[in-house]
Amino acid sequence: MADMGAETVLRQSPSKGRAIVAFDFDGTLTVRDSFTAFLRWHVGKRRWTKGLLRLTPALTAYARDRDRERIKAAATREFLEGLDRAELERRAETFAATRWARLMRPDALATWAAWGEAGAHRVIVTASPETTVAPFARRLGAEALLGTQLVFDGAGRVTGAFAGPNCRGEEKVRRLRAVYGAEVRLAAAYGDTSGDAQMLAIADEGGFRVFRARP
Repeated sequence: MADMGAETVLRQSPSKGRAIVAFDFDGTLTVRDSFTAFLRWHVGKRRWTKGLLRLTPALTAYARDRDRERIKAAATREFLEGLDRAELERRAETFAATRWARLMRPDALATWAAWGEAGAHRVIVTASPETTVAPFARRLGAEALLGTQLVFDGAGRVTGAFAGPNCRGEEKVRRLRAVYGAEVRLAAAYGDTSGDAQMLAIADEGGFRVFRARP
């Protein structure tokens, strides 16, 4: 039986009356897509180049249909399929430790810290896999992490499939409602693409592309 691979370490429930603030991860807290950066770092330059060549049909299809879930699944299969879960988690920890300084936006981190000082419950809602973002979330002190969930086979190896839809657009709102209730209202939300629009729409304060600083 497949293990759906959901992270469980970052699912704190907010106390009653505590403000909930949601942050997109890639491009909002970071300067670029973290999953692409992780894959390239994980396999190395030569393997990355060979993999991109094999992904040419998928990349061509993406240019036509803009199906982010399909291209992400194809890249996951190409670069991670068969990798042991424990090894993936170890690699993700190393990636976060070595790439933190060059990935994280200083102004986004300042806002993140300010909400923490104000006592807010801070949740990262991201299209990137929870497994690769989790080390960053723990470093940030996030109360919760909601992301795309990888599927692992019975031996704990990456299959290349996802346990549910790509966590963007309306899926971000669905995931928030599943955790915090159907009537959830965010005190604030921050994002940088059209895939964050629905999440920002349920926030009292919507920050779209407000973070621009680079490391």
